[in-house]
Amino acid sequence: MTDPADDTTDFGYQRVPRGEKSRRVGAVFDSVADNYDLMNDLMSMGIHRLWKHFTLELAAIRPGERILDLAGGTGDLAAGMARRTGRSGSVVLSDINGRMLARGRDRLADAGVAGNLEVVQADAEALPFADASFDLVTIGFGLRNVTDKPAALAEMKRVLAPGGRALVLEFSKPAVPGLDKLYDLYSFSVLPRLGRLVADDEDSYRYLAESIRMHPDQGTLRSMMEDAGFERCGFHNLTGGIVAVHRGYA
Repeated sequence: MTDPADDTTDFGYQRVPRGEKSRRVGAVFDSVADNYDLMNDLMSMGIHRLWKHFTLELAAIRPGERILDLAGGTGDLAAGMARRTGRSGSVVLSDINGRMLARGRDRLADAGVAGNLEVVQADAEALPFADASFDLVTIGFGLRNVTDKPAALAEMKRVLAPGGRALVLEFSKPAVPGLDKLYDLYSFSVLPRLGRLVADDEDSYRYLAESIRMHPDQGTLRSMMEDAGFERCGFHNLTGGIVAVHRGYA
């Protein structure tokens, strides 16, 4: 349980003042933005595309729906959503980091995804949208970087229309015996070296590995979603629990 008097939070394995985390996370993503898509492919050996495809299938998007993609980065999920909801619907691609958001906007424009897409720079903890504005809210590989996760989940619930659904795609805790040791070896030996060789930034990728270990496990995150007011919460483990997709309904 968090001590109310403790005004610090995790930044990887470090403890930092709560007000400092967003600045440090911002610096990480400013650094990795230019190589973000390439590094995603290298780090996951392309499997991140399957995780995102599964998330889109689980979303069961219908034409005409209003969708918000938080921490949307370079727009992988938003592109798939825009195709599924069609011209009669709308997708808001949102991220707190302006550099990541600019790359996402340019990437989607180059891919011809523009007609039903809006780009908004926003903090997931204080969304600039009215109550019940969306049918679906997603956050992919972004919740672990949020300083106040309960606040972000509460905001996701607030902006969902009654019956709307939320999806959280995030790294989680391996559920296959022995996989955690292999995963740790890969995360702390291979990923920082890849970061150094490809992006000339070992520290940012070490932080990313550490932030995964500090993120709530599957059951804890499900409880956090329930505490935020979501109903029928559950999760699907992918790749042995290395990644999980949580779903809840408003």
